[in-house]
Amino acid sequence: MFICLKVLCVVTMRNEEHSYKNVEENTTMNNHNMEEVVEERDPEHNPLNEPLLIKRNRTLSGNPLALVGSKVSYIESLDYEINENDLFKQDWRSRSRTQVLQYIFLKWLLAFFVGFLTGIIATLMNLSIENIAGYKLLAVVEYIQNERYLTGFVFFMGINLVLTFIAAILCVCFAPTAAGPGIPEIKAYLNGIDTPNMFGANVLFVKIIGSIGAVSAGLDLGKEGPLVHIGSCIASILGQGGPDNYRIKWRWLRYFNNDRDRRDLITSGASSGVCAAFRAPVGGVLFALEEVATWWRSALLWRTFFSTAVVVVVLRAFIELCHEGKCGLFGAGGLIMFDVSNVSVSYNVMDIIPVVIIGVIGGVLGSLYNYLLHKVLRLYNLINQKGKMYKLMLSLAVSLFTSVCQYGLPFLGNCTPCDPSLPESVCPTNGRSGNYKQFNCPKGHYNDLATLLLTTNDDAVKNIFSTNTPLEYQPTSIIIFFILYCILGLITFGIAVPSGLFLPIILMGSGYGRLLGIIMGPHTNIDHGLLAVLGAASLMAGSMRMTVSLCVIFLELTNNLLLLPITMIVLLIAKTVGDSFNPSIYEIILHLKGLPFMDANPEPWMRNLTVGDLVDVKPPVVTLSGVEKVSNIVDALKNTTHNGFPVMDDRVVPPTGVASEATELHGLLLRAHLIQVLKKKWFLKERRRTEEWEVREKFTWMELAEREGNIEEVAVTKHEMEMFVDLHPLTNTTPFTVLESMSVAKAVILFRQVGLRHMLVVPKYQVTGVSPVIGILTRQDLLAHNILSVFPHLAKPKGREKKN
Repeated sequence: MFICLKVLCVVTMRNEEHSYKNVEENTTMNNHNMEEVVEERDPEHNPLNEPLLIKRNRTLSGNPLALVGSKVSYIESLDYEINENDLFKQDWRSRSRTQVLQYIFLKWLLAFFVGFLTGIIATLMNLSIENIAGYKLLAVVEYIQNERYLTGFVFFMGINLVLTFIAAILCVCFAPTAAGPGIPEIKAYLNGIDTPNMFGANVLFVKIIGSIGAVSAGLDLGKEGPLVHIGSCIASILGQGGPDNYRIKWRWLRYFNNDRDRRDLITSGASSGVCAAFRAPVGGVLFALEEVATWWRSALLWRTFFSTAVVVVVLRAFIELCHEGKCGLFGAGGLIMFDVSNVSVSYNVMDIIPVVIIGVIGGVLGSLYNYLLHKVLRLYNLINQKGKMYKLMLSLAVSLFTSVCQYGLPFLGNCTPCDPSLPESVCPTNGRSGNYKQFNCPKGHYNDLATLLLTTNDDAVKNIFSTNTPLEYQPTSIIIFFILYCILGLITFGIAVPSGLFLPIILMGSGYGRLLGIIMGPHTNIDHGLLAVLGAASLMAGSMRMTVSLCVIFLELTNNLLLLPITMIVLLIAKTVGDSFNPSIYEIILHLKGLPFMDANPEPWMRNLTVGDLVDVKPPVVTLSGVEKVSNIVDALKNTTHNGFPVMDDRVVPPTGVASEATELHGLLLRAHLIQVLKKKWFLKERRRTEEWEVREKFTWMELAEREGNIEEVAVTKHEMEMFVDLHPLTNTTPFTVLESMSVAKAVILFRQVGLRHMLVVPKYQVTGVSPVIGILTRQDLLAHNILSVFPHLAKPKGREKKN
């Protein structure tokens, strides 16, 4: 009785109100204003210990909202499932062998261009960053040598503020979705969530220019995460024939006008971005497989590997060119962020102790970093909601603090005399890359803290990873370096500039790894630089929870298979320790943004609940007849927000020879296809079935792949309302159906692995006169927090111990 009253109440409310809510403000919007954005919310209703976006309705129905960029946006799922209607079947039957080969060839051609363009852009970004930051530091060093310390600080701070302002103003005013790394949104897209405005041309432009400005400004962020987003943007734009307003309408591009092929291209783009960041082709493929992709197959594996191979070739060509001195201040180290390929690795059984210690520390600090960053991002969200000016001022304030620390803290370092065995050109160095920066020290001395702070982030990593330098850094300098970058790593991520998490985590991890090397130096044979590398790997595993891909990336960077055993041990220990505290940092960001990401592992309590129980608390399913009246279609589209409608045929005689009539579930029809029908005015004067040629005259399969348009844009006259539409040719006749007795846990696994958008629930017992479908489940219905809002008793109370 309680469930019936609840369903009746929900149905009544849905008939009276066709709107969605911004949860924090409880602000209702009409359907025709659904794309309007609420930018300000009451902070009192958004405490730091609750999710940014959370819906706690006592029903499983509702419109999903998520924080995309700077706006609260309506989120839809993607149609990864093949829509096997009559037009699709006819298209595949009519394709010649030449057209099939053309389709396969174009997939590989686009994979090539994705890798090629990603490699070109990554090279240009590196050249720009190295030259802008290099000339800035050369000028600062000249001021310091002339003892014009105040002038040097003003110049250093001013240039950094200008570069940060350029990056922030582009993100704030032109492409808010370009801020941050973009990897969580890519994970969500490949999981089946259509995050709006994430892969456009304006986002690509702002991501490139903003990353150059932010990294050149010396902020504690890297270009690795943005490169993943850049590769995905390139793939998306190529797949759809160009930017939204300037698409190329070539006939051969029609093959990729669907969500399924676009997903494969974006997967290749993400792999290419990782490869461009670390020059690790196999690591890039494994990163996409382990971290971002939800759905995978062998053909996609080969194409992503081909894309990363193209990236490596492009990078290698530019490295050879830069060796000839044609790249300005771009060093001979090339595009690789750190390189310890010349290290002679030697360790014994007792060296396993510092390796285990580093792994444990990495797991603890990684989970602590995730926890603190979660709180900082919530605080930043409250600040950013106040307006664009607050976003800009926050970014500039972080840049100012970073400049003060990077310029001022080296004065706390001691001047150390150079080793007499080193040549004069090596120690000390002024301005250019090197391990022994003179800074404010007299001739023949160097400042180890300036070596780590007053330099580019990439050079800082190279310096702290440098091998055969056991006495170069003082413990106090390493401690200052570690504490500073812990603070900067927390306050920098989340400001309105393109930023990545890889480099801040590497800097923090290398700090405690090097410090542990200094402490345990007499008791281990492992080089201090290698311990710094292991520290960086452990913190990345403790925060991001990557293992296989991260191990391969580090092996490709170090070019030394002897590091494989200790690297594997460190990564496994760090991930295991981190998992015992909290989720990975990307999962935390997905939760903060409110993106309905479907996890790989369902909750244990989901096995105690069936899909029939979920359907019982949903409003009744809206169905259409095989030949439906136009007015009924318009009412269904205007009065609901459903994206799929089961199509039924009454009084059908089963082919088994049974004389009694039954109700047939013909299939599932998408909302976008119904809108196409209304736009094209494909109406019939009488209720009848159409012939196959009539459908092909009006529609093509490629047109049905478009997802644009809404019911408010369609005008239907009163006379047309009385006409009919034959929905059979457009209906997907092979939708995924499950019995009402299936557990929710099993349904979640099926939904995620197959990449579904709709799942029809059918009754276990077929009764005459009863509909063959009792409900339809979507992504929102299968999310754990939405289910617990309706069935709170399923959540196990904290502190309750298992019996027996």
